[in-house]
Amino acid sequence: MKRLFPFLKPYRLQLTIGPFFKLSEAVLELLIPTLMALLIDNGVNAGNRDYVIKMGILMLVIATCGVIFAYICQYSASIASQGFGTDVRNAMFKKIGTLSFTQLDKLGTPSLINRITGDVNQLQSAVAMLIRLVIRAPFLCVGGLIMAMTIDLKLSIIFMIVIPLFILVLFLVMFKAVPLYKSVQKKLDTLTLVLRENLSGVRVIRAFAGVKREKERFDDKNKDYADTAIRVGKIAALTNPVTTIIMNLAAIAVIYFGGIRVNTGHLSQGEVIAFINYITQILNAMIVVANLVVLYTKAYASALRVGEVLETQPAITYGEKSVGAKSENAVEFKNVSLTYAGSKVPALDNINLTVRTGETLGVIGGTGSGKSTLVSLIPRFYDVTQGEILLNGIPIKEYSEDALRSTVAIVQQRAALFSGTVADNMRMAKADVTMEEMRKAADVAQATEFIDRLEDGFDTHVSQGGNNLSGGQKQRLTIARALVKNSPILILDDSASALDYATDANLRRAIKENTDSQTVIIVSQRVNSVKDADRIVVLDDGEIVGIGTHRELIKTCEIYKEICYSQEQIEEGDEDEEK
Repeated sequence: MKRLFPFLKPYRLQLTIGPFFKLSEAVLELLIPTLMALLIDNGVNAGNRDYVIKMGILMLVIATCGVIFAYICQYSASIASQGFGTDVRNAMFKKIGTLSFTQLDKLGTPSLINRITGDVNQLQSAVAMLIRLVIRAPFLCVGGLIMAMTIDLKLSIIFMIVIPLFILVLFLVMFKAVPLYKSVQKKLDTLTLVLRENLSGVRVIRAFAGVKREKERFDDKNKDYADTAIRVGKIAALTNPVTTIIMNLAAIAVIYFGGIRVNTGHLSQGEVIAFINYITQILNAMIVVANLVVLYTKAYASALRVGEVLETQPAITYGEKSVGAKSENAVEFKNVSLTYAGSKVPALDNINLTVRTGETLGVIGGTGSGKSTLVSLIPRFYDVTQGEILLNGIPIKEYSEDALRSTVAIVQQRAALFSGTVADNMRMAKADVTMEEMRKAADVAQATEFIDRLEDGFDTHVSQGGNNLSGGQKQRLTIARALVKNSPILILDDSASALDYATDANLRRAIKENTDSQTVIIVSQRVNSVKDADRIVVLDDGEIVGIGTHRELIKTCEIYKEICYSQEQIEEGDEDEEK
């Protein structure tokens, strides 16, 4: 909660002006019943027309001032609440960008989306109400009570009985509702997750005739969310009718006992009407307070969720070293192990590996052997559990984030493209890239031939996720984007799996011809993709079981040989050498 207070500091002026004018409006509003009583007693009952006109004009002026004051307050509340919400969203988005993959996995994408949208919207409403009503409503309650007491102290005893009952109702609502609102938000996260999975995986769902199953799954989560929301809604819905009943009973008591005191001469007709007006004001203010309790109960739950994100400290911290001169070894793994959060089995175990500068290194192994995990450690998507990684002879943890990102370009397994043009996606790697550089990168990535066939070439619109492109086109475009970056180290993490063998071969040949000084790491399950590499690393269950050239590994590594046989990549010359 405290983490959110600094976001209100830029709006101190609005937070001061808004409540001041709203309070001023409330003061004027409290004067109206008293003026009405004077108008009735001294004007209407006495038949004094001039007094009625004079009091009417005064009340009109007060009402006009009240409208102006309310407008100023509303304007201040809009500026402060919208500005606060914008600043919190920006801070959350910035914070999310600093979190490690492990932390993002823990928080979850659907939950983060709900927090940065729905929860922040709830907090915006809370800030607006803070300026508009949080001071005004209690002031009207207290002020109305004081004004009523000045009219008749004995009749005011009714309020002394009613107000504690009202506070008890609010306390019971808060006590029951706060835990349920937290549960509602969590169930909404789960519902969003199911919806996101269905929208992103709609092709797979339909391919496996899973529409009915997914509908049942969604209905189940939706019903769970709805049941909880209805339950908390029922509790919150009790607030208004219960408080209205209490306050209406109070109004009946005022009319009954007030009538008795009029008959005994202790009160005038105007004072009874003023008393009723004050109890109406108090009634309305109490209902507003009840609604504020519900609003701030929701806001409290949202504030905890937003604060959790803002208070999360990045698990990965960077140093200050910039890119230095190239050394003999581009990357060195020294006794590196990694165990994912929540897992007891290491994904990588005691890895010792040196990648020489300018070398093309192939990484191969079975599914789940740790290939992608190994290369994900180089750009520090995850940090090692044990051991150390060196980049150009310097520990990777000493590099600044900018230096590390400029040194390593990685193309991941899943081709991630963004809405915009083809050129916009290329510019993500280098903002000032020229058309000549884009075309050269596309040539190397074997992407020019399909880009030129597109209606607008490099200005062709790419839909979200690249859904208007084929799998092979998306992969070639992401490779071209990485090549535009022209980083000293290029990592291709199974990024050509959707390409045919001829295109894959042309791609590897073009990369080799155009990246003389670049260190290239190719991760693949295809022997064909790595067999021409300077060296090949074979992984099995997170351990290195072989390092060498294609021919060397056929003779020395049984697992590599099995992979080759399974893909029919043992050539006659290889078999002869093996014998």
